[in-house]
Amino acid sequence: MFTSVLMIEKALTSADVEFVTTLHGDEQVAFHVLLQPRGEQADRLLRAIDDVALGELDEAARERETPEGEDALSQGQKALAVSLTALRSSGNEADGRLIEDHPLDALKALVDEIEADEVIVLTDPHYVEEFFHRDWASRARHKVGVPVLKLFSHSKV
Repeated sequence: MFTSVLMIEKALTSADVEFVTTLHGDEQVAFHVLLQPRGEQADRLLRAIDDVALGELDEAARERETPEGEDALSQGQKALAVSLTALRSSGNEADGRLIEDHPLDALKALVDEIEADEVIVLTDPHYVEEFFHRDWASRARHKVGVPVLKLFSHSKV
């Protein structure tokens, strides 16, 4: 069985589930999902810039309304539950947890603990972070010791 760590920032859509579960053909995959709820207010500027770059001006204007910190934690738990249910419904094994601090440290620890075969980072585009190679996938490639695949979410939830 192939073992993948799946890093996400929101609930998986049905298109996302189909995408990640078909990457390895008919081979069974065990997914270990790490979800980090929205960050601190400092992240709002980067998210707003990304929204503007994508032409989503309405989204950029609504960044102040997005839950942060503790409020985001309960939404993160729901998103994780939805994602795990969808992965299991597709016939794969899946477990997961929320990350509250230092996502790359948590990722490295999990990869070592379960002897993962790969890491899949599935997020919306983050142009500013990607340009400076500060996104999760770019940073993980230097830290985890297994292949890291960067994929973009199929749609916003």
